[in-house]
Amino acid sequence: MESQQRLPFGFTGYGGEYFRIWIVNIVLTVLTLGIYSAWAKVRRLQYFYRNSWVQSANFDYHANPLAILKGRVFAVVLFMAYNFSIKFSPLLGAAIGILIALVMPLLLLKSFRFRALNSSYCGLRFGFISTKRRAYKTFLLLPVLTGLTLYLLAPFTHQRIKFFQHNNSRYGQTPFQFSAGAGAFYKLYGITFLLYLIAIAVSGLIVGAGFKMASLNNAHALAISAFVAVLIVLSLLTIGPYFVSRLQNLVWNHTSLGGHRFESTLTARGLFWVQFTNFIAIICTLGLYKPFADIRLVRYRLQHMTMLAGGDLQTFVADVHQQVNATGEETAEIFDLDIAL
Repeated sequence: MESQQRLPFGFTGYGGEYFRIWIVNIVLTVLTLGIYSAWAKVRRLQYFYRNSWVQSANFDYHANPLAILKGRVFAVVLFMAYNFSIKFSPLLGAAIGILIALVMPLLLLKSFRFRALNSSYCGLRFGFISTKRRAYKTFLLLPVLTGLTLYLLAPFTHQRIKFFQHNNSRYGQTPFQFSAGAGAFYKLYGITFLLYLIAIAVSGLIVGAGFKMASLNNAHALAISAFVAVLIVLSLLTIGPYFVSRLQNLVWNHTSLGGHRFESTLTARGLFWVQFTNFIAIICTLGLYKPFADIRLVRYRLQHMTMLAGGDLQTFVADVHQQVNATGEETAEIFDLDIAL
């Protein structure tokens, strides 16, 4: 049995390069009243894909902007129809809302397929194969049941969504596999909820004690309580990065492709620091730091991703190429709808 080879992901993009793409995208989108947004999305994704690497090869994005524009026009028409109808007649609005809910799983299925088929590594495209029945179960039945159970089913639904996304994806003809169970998602949700309760309780106790001390004419008590409350708020803000980092680790540490596995080692502390400093920089620059912030975040997340290759990756890619050439690649689906932003 061959030993695993650690192949770290890497990102070679720079803020200055992406800033030029970002600012041009904004200007042209405004000048064209949003029409250019489809071309802007393609340019943005191509930059990030082409600067994402594993071993000696990078990813690429091939979408036709017209297909994206078609999906967005369709989504906008649905949204406007719902907004106008709900103002004209609540009954008609409810009917259109139900119609949107009924078509949404199909649209999401098409969007997943579109994104996968327009993504490639080493010149070979990814794919996404699933049935409409699975899509409706995942994106309609389970969300409805989640609401009916007062969100007690939310971790299970989240697990099924990730299973749907990963287990139906493939590289060429080789399928991905997702092995994380619902129990791991319930554990993550439970710990996150407990951390929120602790932070809120401690914050309330400290602020309450501060006001009580201030009522006894302690001049510094209120200021001290305010300072401590800020620290508690910062601790609350770390809970979001905790959930996101643990979720990425959970999902990718249980995802495999053929004989290869993935490893994610994100930390809540590191992700919080990147997001917090990005937020401060964006505020101080009136939004102009946004493209640099995007680059920092993507680089941080990819730097903590590794492929644990079960054999020679180039040989595996070459074998997948031969399989695709032998069976034929499905290209008609490339022109599916894309409703994602």
